[in-house]
Order: sequence, then structure tokens, then C-alpha cells
Amino acid sequence: MSKMIIPGGSGYLGRHVSRWYAERGWEVVVLSRGVGQAEHARLVQWDGATLGSWAAELEGAELVVNLAGRTVNCRYHARNRQQILDSRVQSTRAIGEAIATCDCPPPVWLNSSSATFYRHAEDRVMDESTGEIGSGFSVDVCQQWEHALAEAATPRTRKVALRTSLVFGPGVGGVYGAFRNVVRLGGGGRMASGRQFVSWIHWRDFCRVLEWVREHGELDGPVNVTAPNPLPNAEFMRCLREAVGMPFGMPSMRWMLEVGAFFLRTETELLLKSRRVKPGRLLISGFEFEFEHIADALAEIETE
Repeated sequence: MSKMIIPGGSGYLGRHVSRWYAERGWEVVVLSRGVGQAEHARLVQWDGATLGSWAAELEGAELVVNLAGRTVNCRYHARNRQQILDSRVQSTRAIGEAIATCDCPPPVWLNSSSATFYRHAEDRVMDESTGEIGSGFSVDVCQQWEHALAEAATPRTRKVALRTSLVFGPGVGGVYGAFRNVVRLGGGGRMASGRQFVSWIHWRDFCRVLEWVREHGELDGPVNVTAPNPLPNAEFMRCLREAVGMPFGMPSMRWMLEVGAFFLRTETELLLKSRRVKPGRLLISGFEFEFEHIADALAEIETE
């Protein structure tokens, strides 16, 4: 039985990945700061920063998928900024140190990054070869995150930085559920100008990408993990309304989003930055998406 390790796998996306691989016969081990049980995996505690007994789990594993990192759905004050950065960089360094101690290290290490790596882009698409790096706190986190991965001394382990967009799927705790609630409450119109692009991927395609990247040795370094058809926010919100059966949606002015974000203790960057990202390397390698268009993805999620 093949074995995979998912640091930070107790969250929304980790639960989907664990189920996907467990249903295909993998032994799944989730590294978590919390205690309890994982439905489709064996849970092992770690602190996300230092070597410990958890490192022995990596010996002989086939795959590591690092999803560790404090949520960015918060206000970006100094303490939260530091925790967001540290949780990503320290966990990546700890995994690299653990892999370096293995006699039989995992051949593939997939490490989370983010599609927010690129600049605010309404004018053209950003792929791995032509994309322009953005600026600001979130981009700086991505750069340090990927640097920690690149500098890890793991010569027998192929390393991939997954520049992932919004992952949509069913269930509690996911970003789709948050958007869905807004639409059901009547706020499903365009947000601000509505011209900012939304990059997204269906959770099943995300899991299929993990398998594909593992099997294709030419894929290392940064890989954009997003569906091939990003769309403007106004169109995205229209598709959301259609998916949940809401005939109308009030538009949200920028100031309204700023006020709402303050009271919800989050940041408008999550809604207003234009992420027009395409999966250049995946497409070149021959990967075929199950869900290329947002309407198909949302319709399927609503039936799950």
C-alpha cells in the first residue's frame, strides 16, 4: 500500500484530499497540531515548526502534500501577518529537514503556494513563464514560502510549489460555502467594479492534479493549479446566482466591502485582487480538466 503524508491536512482541503486518496487505496497520514481523529486518515501530532517523532512517518512514503498554514481569512494586523508567514515558512523548513533525515525519502514533495503570487491582472493572463510577480504582504509570503521549499536540501526528492487558486467544493468550511451564503442572503451582485478576475478550481480537479504532478517527473518548481478559464467577478457572481437559484443579487460597492470585511475580521484583498491565472505547465504536459468552466463546476457541487 502506498503511503502519503499531509501536513496541515485536517482542514477543509486536506479532508477532501485524504478522502480522495484513501478511496484509491492509499495509506494517508495527516500531520496536525490538534488532537482527535481524521475520518479517512491516521492523525499524527506535530508542532508545524520543529523536528519530532512525526518525522519518522516520512520514511518510505511515496508522497508528501504540505497544506500547512494559518488561514488568511483574517485581519492583516502585525500578529496575524507574522503567524501567516511563520506557519508557512517554518512548516516547509521542518518538512525539508525531516526528508533530509530519511534513508528512503519520499520521491515527491508537493508544497502549497498561492495564485496570489502574481500581480493584480485584468489585462492579460499570468502563467508560470510569462506571469509578473506582484507586490504587497501576500506576495511576500508566497515568495518566502517558495524560497523555503527551494532551499531545502532534499536531492532525492522532487519539489513542486503548487500555486493554487480558490478551490471550490461542497461541505462546511470551504470558500464556496462562504460565497454561497452571500448569494443566498441577496448579496450576489458584482463586487466593486466586477472586472477583477477570479481564478478557481474544482476540488476533484485539484486532487487529480496532485496525482498528475506526482506521475510526471518533468514537473518541478512552480505549477499553477487552477482551471484554464478564469472569469471576471461580475460573471462569476452571475454563475453563482444561477447555480443556487437566486434571480437577483445586490451589487457591493468597494466601501461596502471594506466595512463588511472590518466587521467580519477579514480583508477585501481576498475579493478585490484580480487573479487572472492560467495553468500553463499543466496544459503543456497534457493534463485534461474535468471542469474547465465555472458553470459546470458549480452545478456539480450543488448536486454533491
